[in-house]
Amino acid sequence: MTELVREISENDQLRADIYQLLAALLRSQPSAELLQFLANLELDVDDPSEMTKAWSALKLAANQFSSEQLEEEYFNIFYGVGSGEIMPYASWFMTGSLMDKPLAILRQDLIQLGFEREENVKEPEDHVAALCEVMGVLLLEAPGYRQLGFYQRHISSWIERFCTSLAATPSAAFYATVAQLAKAFFEIEANEFEQLQLNIPLNCPGSEAEKSSAADASLESSKQELA
Repeated sequence: MTELVREISENDQLRADIYQLLAALLRSQPSAELLQFLANLELDVDDPSEMTKAWSALKLAANQFSSEQLEEEYFNIFYGVGSGEIMPYASWFMTGSLMDKPLAILRQDLIQLGFEREENVKEPEDHVAALCEVMGVLLLEAPGYRQLGFYQRHISSWIERFCTSLAATPSAAFYATVAQLAKAFFEIEANEFEQLQLNIPLNCPGSEAEKSSAADASLESSKQELA
């Protein structure tokens, strides 16, 4: 997407990093390098938050599984023989169908935001990993109102149900801890975006108030030309 010069807070950088981590874990089974990274996480054991509990569970699981073992677990959960144990697509969770209207709207929004589909990507754009990847980029490159709009339109209404469903899949062992981390993270994200919504002015670019103001200005201009 178009590069924007903006100051990135430490919190936004951390959030973007977690989005990219979730994207990597949900796109395919983790590599040996990623498992090693997770196994060596330094955590504050005195922090009682749900995020720290989730990080601790993921760290423990990363020490117990190899990438080869997780290849089978990932396949059983997301693909399976015939079908997987969960459908990792926004359209499925939003409408109960694949390739439905939410995907069409998402494709339009991605074009407007400057994202292009890579030719070697076979999964639809509403795969949960792809959406996490986009959010990670938006946090670093897009203004707040665009982050909020994308999150509300394409993630917020179904992501909690996805996390709960992933944790409950029969094959989930390592991925139960991924679901735990995702659930804790998106609970925090819901609060982040709720606060962002309160902080965004009504007449910011892209808002309904701004669109109404622009329409009024256009109408007034037309009246003056006719006078």
